Amino acid sequence: MDAVLDQPVLVLNRLWQAVNVIAARRAFAILARGHAQVVYNEDDDFRTFGLLEWIDFSASRPPRDEPLEIVHTPTRAIRLPRVILLSVFDRLPRKDVKLTRNNVFERDKNTCQYCAKVFPRAELNLDHVIPRDHGGRTTWENIVCSCIPCNSRKANRLPHQAGMRLIRKPVRPKWRPVISLVLGNRPHEAWKGFLDHAYWNVELEE
Repeated sequence: MDAVLDQPVLVLNRLWQAVNVIAARRAFAILARGHAQVVYNEDDDFRTFGLLEWIDFSASRPPRDEPLEIVHTPTRAIRLPRVILLSVFDRLPRKDVKLTRNNVFERDKNTCQYCAKVFPRAELNLDHVIPRDHGGRTTWENIVCSCIPCNSRKANRLPHQAGMRLIRKPVRPKWRPVISLVLGNRPHEAWKGFLDHAYWNVELEE
């Protein structure tokens, strides 16, 4: 059952806008509290179900030959919800992205910002463009991916002091958090219509 409950579920806000991707176990908890409904689409006919209604629907319309689409309880087999609609939340997620190692790698596409070569993440470091000893801060605008040889060559110097140049100026990304989650996994068939990649990837205005 753990594998089923770890399956991704798309979360829509009250305005039917995609805001997150969560594990099925959390989706069931939200449904049980009455804070969301299951969204089911069949031939472009969108229907919503409370948890008890969804359990009844599951009994009448079980999916066939799809083990990861069924949650088994001692007495029932329940369809796995793939999209849920929140009852009250109508905001979009914050457009600020946390400054983490993985997010810097994501922004820089696992590419050393000095030699322009792509590396496995295990072979990349984070470099302060302006070293901390020179007053450089740990910010999006001063942190870049750097391969180990380039990082060693630059050492505790400014790029021009080491005879190096950045391939692009580091900036604060503006993608919404749901993007990396959705694009990091293959979107489920049921999510189509709610995810417009062109919309989600457009740069947002301040």
